[in-house]
Amino acid sequence: MDELAQLLIERHISISSVESFTVGGFAHQIGRISGISAVYCGTLVSYQTRIKRDVLHIDEKVIEQFGVVSNEVAGLMAIQGQKMFESDLCISFTGNAGPSAMEGKPVGLIYVGIAYKDNIHTFCYHLSGSRDDIQKQAILIGIEKILEILK
Repeated sequence: MDELAQLLIERHISISSVESFTVGGFAHQIGRISGISAVYCGTLVSYQTRIKRDVLHIDEKVIEQFGVVSNEVAGLMAIQGQKMFESDLCISFTGNAGPSAMEGKPVGLIYVGIAYKDNIHTFCYHLSGSRDDIQKQAILIGIEKILEILK
């Protein structure tokens, strides 16, 4: 996270996050870095589906068709978060960290969305381990993917 924070600060790239199953874990990590207030706008923890629908304004039809654990919703979470926070970049996390299948989707299925300027990137992974392991792995993947996009 230190490398990412330094890059964001050096390039004056503002960042925000919209988190579901990571429950603010990304925000917690980035918020611990000295000087990050220059670029970090904030986070929205949209754990429940109704928050994705009512606060992020993700269309109910998209949620019904694809489910909240989907590429489509991850992308829309990032886009809507970018608008809400007026940030250059927004990362989103949605997935199933367990303990059981959700929407018929297996434990460990996660999606990361990154909206950067006018581009949207989404990534899908099937992770393993405990609930905590899956959350930590997803955050690390998110950091790695932002760095790849910015470099």
